[in-house]
Amino acid sequence: MSLEIVVITGMSGSGKSLALRALEDSGYYCVDNLPPELLASFVALEHSHRSQRVAVAMDVRSATALPLVPQQLNRLRETGVQVRSLFLDASTGTLVRRFSETRRRHPLSQHELPETRLALVQTIELERQLLAELREQSYVIDTSVLRPAQLLTYVKELLAVKPGQLTLVFESFAFKHGVPFDSDYVFDVRMLPNPHYEPTLRALTGRDAPVAEYLRQQPEVERMQSDISQFLEHWLDALAQNHRSYVTVAIGCTGGQHRSVYLAEQLSAQFASHWSTLCRHRELDGIRHSAT
Repeated sequence: MSLEIVVITGMSGSGKSLALRALEDSGYYCVDNLPPELLASFVALEHSHRSQRVAVAMDVRSATALPLVPQQLNRLRETGVQVRSLFLDASTGTLVRRFSETRRRHPLSQHELPETRLALVQTIELERQLLAELREQSYVIDTSVLRPAQLLTYVKELLAVKPGQLTLVFESFAFKHGVPFDSDYVFDVRMLPNPHYEPTLRALTGRDAPVAEYLRQQPEVERMQSDISQFLEHWLDALAQNHRSYVTVAIGCTGGQHRSVYLAEQLSAQFASHWSTLCRHRELDGIRHSAT
C-alpha cells in the first residue's frame, strides 16, 4: 500500500490544530509546524519505516519557504504518494475575534505591543496573500461558523473518501450567516416556496418527510433541482480531467433549514450513483435552529 500524506495549511486561528487532532484520532502519524524544506526528507523517512498514513501541518511561520510546497506536493504525487491538501480558512472578522478572545499574537506580527484591530486586519490580509497559491491547490474548509465538533467531523468525513477521485460536496447554508468560503459554486434558492410559512412544517427541516413531500410538489423546486443537475452534469467531467479532487456545491436559503437542506440531500443522492458524494448542512450540523 502506498504512503498517504495529508498536508494541512491555512490561516492562523482557523483551527489547524483541531484538524490535526482529527487526523491523529484517525490513526495518522502527525507532525505540527513542519518546515517545508524538510517535507521530502520526512516523507522518505516515513517510507523507510513503512508508514502508510502521515499528516503534517504547515503555516505562515514558514513564510519564506511556503512557495516550495506546491511543487513539492506535485513531485510526491509523481512518485506515487497519495497527497491530500487541506486548507482551513475563516473570515477576517472571525479571525480578529478569535485572536482578541485568546489574546494570542499573530505569528506575522512584528510588534512587541498588543496589536490594534487595524494592524491585525492588515496582518491577516498579508497572510492571505502569502497563502493564496496553497489555498488554490487545496480543499478548503471554511471554519468561520463551525463548532470544533463540526470541524472534526468534516475532516474525518473527507478522510473516509477514497483519494484520487473527484468528490462532490453538497452543502446547505443560511445566507443570513454568510456564504461559505469553501464553496466552488453557489446556488441561491430563496425564491422558492418556503415551508417556514406552513405552521405544521416550521419546526421541521428539509430532511423530514413532510417538508420533503411539500417541496417535492412545488414545480419551481423541481425546476431548480433540474437546472442545478444539468449544470453540474455538463461540467463535472471537465473538472475531473483538470485533476480536481473536490467540488463544493453550496445551496443557500434564508435560514438553512428547509429548502437548501432538501435540495442538498436530493442532489447528493442523485449524483451518488456516478460520483463520490458528501452532504453536509452547516446550520443544522452546528445545532443552529433558525427560521428559513
